[in-house]
Amino acid sequence: MDASILLIAGIVVIGFILLAVFFTFVPIALWISALAAGVRVSIFTLIGMRLRRVIPSRVINPLIKAHKAGIPVTTNQLESHYLAGGNVDRVVNALIAAERANIELSFERAAAIDLAGRDVLEAVQMSVNPKVIETPFIAGVAMDGIEVKAKARITVRANIERLVGGAGEDTVIARVGEGIVSTIGSQTDHKKVLENPDMISQTVLSKGLDSGTAFEILSIDIADVDIGKNIGAELQTEQAEADKKIAQAKAEERRAMAVAQEQEMVARVQEMHAKVVEAEATVPLAMAEALRTGNIGVMDYLNLKNISADTDMRDSIGKLSKDQNDDEKK
Repeated sequence: MDASILLIAGIVVIGFILLAVFFTFVPIALWISALAAGVRVSIFTLIGMRLRRVIPSRVINPLIKAHKAGIPVTTNQLESHYLAGGNVDRVVNALIAAERANIELSFERAAAIDLAGRDVLEAVQMSVNPKVIETPFIAGVAMDGIEVKAKARITVRANIERLVGGAGEDTVIARVGEGIVSTIGSQTDHKKVLENPDMISQTVLSKGLDSGTAFEILSIDIADVDIGKNIGAELQTEQAEADKKIAQAKAEERRAMAVAQEQEMVARVQEMHAKVVEAEATVPLAMAEALRTGNIGVMDYLNLKNISADTDMRDSIGKLSKDQNDDEKK
């Protein structure tokens, strides 16, 4: 008796375990919800999703939502998009939003936009409600050398057809910035830009800057204009400073050449003085040699010394007289 009770209890426990595993593996509740919403999905399809490592609720719930909104999508489309790494729920929400806004958007294009890494739902919302992109201050220099800074607000609308492969917001901002710089730079006077800032937006808008981007530019409005530095004056000052340094360098070069020439002349004078000293040193030797050989007599030598002494005395007297005359003039 006890053994049969234990056997029955074991069978009941095993049955509960099998039922728990079955209901965990087979989403009966999700299948019932789909049938109640009018979406016919086979229970074997749900089991196949489990085997393909697809979470059934990630596919069936968006399918129910699309069916209620009248969007013609199939289970295979949603499952393939899920397996490709896409966000099924966001794609379905985008399709519903596009349907309500009368925007043509097929499931294939929405899936491609989602797989490209863009938010397809945000793109649809931006098509209905345009987005305003504000640029930082962009500086341009007019022909008179004055820097003008301008800040623009760009109103854009998403272009569904160019979302795949189209450039993003950074490209739009860069193109608008380039247009602002070229427009300011083409003005002869910065005051014209301050008096008529809308000419910047008109000129930039006429260039078709949204070509090749994922947006359609609706308007470009100049939000703020400010005066910057006097770039022309700074450039002239820098040029004058550079010219000054060049002139100083050339003057230093000429001074160095003059010093070198002076040193060369001093060296030459010193060389000539050395030669004179050397020549004077040979005079006594020559006199001694002349006395020794008899070419000159002693009396001749004495007369020569007297003449030299007389010449030195006259030079001293002449120098003294000159100094006295200079003192009298003073």
